[in-house]
Amino acid sequence: MSASTTTVASPIGPLALVASDGALVGVYLDGHHQRVPAGALPGTDDPLLGEAAAQLHDYFAGRLRRFDLPLRPVGTAFQRAVWAALVEVPYGVTCSYGELADRIGRPRAVRAVGLANGRNPLAVVVPCHRVIGADGRLTGYAGGLDRKRALLELEAGEGRPAA
Repeated sequence: MSASTTTVASPIGPLALVASDGALVGVYLDGHHQRVPAGALPGTDDPLLGEAAAQLHDYFAGRLRRFDLPLRPVGTAFQRAVWAALVEVPYGVTCSYGELADRIGRPRAVRAVGLANGRNPLAVVVPCHRVIGADGRLTGYAGGLDRKRALLELEAGEGRPAA
């Protein structure tokens, strides 16, 4: 896989964007347990990375509610099903892990859905931050609960998230 990468500033910290063969394959938060693939080349001239950066800028400015980018996250079939369901969770709406498991037709796979959610390689763009506990509490997020809270507050119209 030949990949290109760039890092963009955001109100929740730097985001590392990774593109490969015409699709976005990674958006990693600073300190994220997943990393930019070894051998990824700086791609400041990659038009897809430029478009992804522009859409992220618009999202954080409150002007974009749904990303329109070619995505190709790498994972198991089950993980990809979970990530595809995440993309369908509307802006400003949350759902529980159980609801997400129901959406993919696997109502008993709540824990597996949680694990797949945590392995999402496309932070923010594939909105895993919109998944909360069944009791309405914020639960794990690869970028930390402060970032998750900031993203949910942004989508609730409570302003731009603080860094």
